[in-house]
Amino acid sequence: MAELGDLIDQGRGVVPADLVLRGGRVFDLVTGAMIEGDVAICGDTVVGIGAGYEGREVVDVSGHILVPGFIDTHLHIESSMVTPFEFDRCVGPRGVTTAICDPHEIANVIGVEGIRYFQRASEHTLMDIRVQLSSCVPSTEMETSGARIGARDLADLRGHPSGIGLAEFMNYPGVLAKDAGVLAKLEMFRGGHIDGHAPLLSGRDLNAYVAAGIRTEHEATTAEEAREKLQRGMRVLIREGSVSKDMRALAPVLSDVTAPYMALCTDDRNPLDIAEHGHLDYMIRSLIALGCSPLAVYRAASLSAAEAFGLRDRGLIAPGRRADIVVLDSLEECRAARVFCAGREMTPAAFAARGDVAPVGRGSVRAPRVTAADFRTATNREETDVIGILDGKIITEHLHEDVPIADGDKHPDPARDLARIAVVERHGHNGNIATGFVRGFGMQAGAIASTVCHDHHNIVAVGVDYDDMAMAVNRLGEIEGGFAVVRGGVVMAELALPVAGLMSLEPFEEVRDRLVDLRAAAVTLGVTLEEPFLQLAFLALPVIPALKITDRGMVDVTRFEIIG
Repeated sequence: MAELGDLIDQGRGVVPADLVLRGGRVFDLVTGAMIEGDVAICGDTVVGIGAGYEGREVVDVSGHILVPGFIDTHLHIESSMVTPFEFDRCVGPRGVTTAICDPHEIANVIGVEGIRYFQRASEHTLMDIRVQLSSCVPSTEMETSGARIGARDLADLRGHPSGIGLAEFMNYPGVLAKDAGVLAKLEMFRGGHIDGHAPLLSGRDLNAYVAAGIRTEHEATTAEEAREKLQRGMRVLIREGSVSKDMRALAPVLSDVTAPYMALCTDDRNPLDIAEHGHLDYMIRSLIALGCSPLAVYRAASLSAAEAFGLRDRGLIAPGRRADIVVLDSLEECRAARVFCAGREMTPAAFAARGDVAPVGRGSVRAPRVTAADFRTATNREETDVIGILDGKIITEHLHEDVPIADGDKHPDPARDLARIAVVERHGHNGNIATGFVRGFGMQAGAIASTVCHDHHNIVAVGVDYDDMAMAVNRLGEIEGGFAVVRGGVVMAELALPVAGLMSLEPFEEVRDRLVDLRAAAVTLGVTLEEPFLQLAFLALPVIPALKITDRGMVDVTRFEIIG
C-alpha cells in the first residue's frame, strides 16, 4: 500500500503521479456522467480524476472510455479447465480484474488441499482472485466424493487475505431441515457473507433460507424467480455460463432501479466459449443489446458487485479506490483495449513475471476398470425414469418412458433419443457404478465420458454402445482424467485434465483447441447439444431439480431421495 502522504501529494498534483491515464473519459457509475480529465494513480490506488495531472508514466487513452474493472461474482475456475494462472491470462485482458471463486470442484476431489492451492495461487495472479470457503463438500449425502469438509476444517481455512466468506450453500434442504452439520457452518459465518444456491425455492421456504443469513443467489432462471428473491433482500447474480444461460430470461429485471442489487457471474465457462463469445464482456454487450441501460449493466458488472461482497475499495474510478480500470472504445461494444489491475497493466510481460504454485491433485482417478457388462440394467420393469435435458439449463425434466427388456437388459434406443448414462465412482472408495437413461443428446453412435462431473467429480459417461462406454471410462483412468469421445473402439478425441481430473497443465489456447476437436468428434456421434461435455457434468449434480444421477443411483431432487 502507498504511503498516505504520497496519496495526498499525488492527488493534489504537488508531485507527479506514478501513472496517469490521459485523454479518456471516466464513466461515473453513481451519476451516470462522463467525466473529462486525466486519471492519476499512486501505486495501486486512484488518487485523482476530472483534472489535469503530470505523471512519472503517462499512457495516452485519447478517445476511449474508462470503466471500473469487471467483477465475476460467482464462478468455479476449475470449470474453465485451466489453472488459476491460465484463467488469469485468459480473462484478465477482457476486463475481469476480480474473480470471486468457489473451489468446491477441486475440494470435492482432494479436500482442503484444493482450497489451499487456490489461496496460494491468489497470492501471485494479476487479477484479484477471492477464494470463498466451500460450504458443501460433498454437496449432499447421495453421492460419493473424494473428500469431506466440515465446520472444523473451514475454521482452519479462515483468515487468508483472499477470503470473503462462505461459498454457495447448495444443500438448501439441509438448511430447511436444520441439519446439525449445516447449522454449524452457517453459525460459524453468521453475520458475515454467505453465498446462496436455491433453484426454484419460493414462498415460506425461501423466507427461511434467507433468514438463515444467506445473501446472494445465482440460480434464478426466470424473471419471476429473480424478482421474488430481490424482494426477499437477496442480491441476484445474473448467470451466463457455458451450460447455464439465464441472461436473456433475467435481462428484463435489470434496470437502473434494481441494478444496485444485481451483479453478473459466469459460474462455469470454458475457454472455447470465452474465445468464441467472451466472458463478462460478452454479458455486458449482450445485456445492452437486449435493452438494458449501460448504466445499469456497468453497475452490475462492477460497483454493485463490489458492494454485494463488501469490497469497498473497488467498483468505481474515483479517488481512494483500487485502480482497476478497463479502457474501452465504446460502452455498447465493451471490447477492452487495455486493462489495469491495481494500477498494473495486464500485459504479456506482466503475466510472465508472476510467481507460480506447484499443481496438486495428480493421480486422483482411481476408478475400477470397467467392461461393457457393467452398463447393463437388470430389471423386470419396463417403466423407466429418464433424465430430460433442457438445452441451455442445468435443471432437467423427470420423464417416464417404457423401455422394453431384451436379454435381461434395457438397451439404449437412439431412434427415441434414449441413451444410457452411467456414473462410475473414481476416488477409490467403493467402486460404485450406477446407470440410467437420458434424453436430449441426440446420440446415434459411440460414447463420451468425463471426470468433470459436478460436484463429486466421479466419471460420468453417456452412450449408445456399451463397449465404447467402457473404453471411454477406462481411457480417463489412463490420462488422469478429462474428456474422451469414442466410436467403434477408437478414441476420436480427448483432453487430459491431470490436476484433480479437472484442470489441464497446458496453456488455455491448447485447451481451447482440444475442445474444438472434442466438440467436432461429438457431432460425428450425432450429438446435437452445443456444449455436451459440461451439460453431461451437470446431470450428476443432485441439488438441481428435477432428476439427476450419482454413483448411488437416480436421484429425484424434488423429493431429495435416491429412487433407483
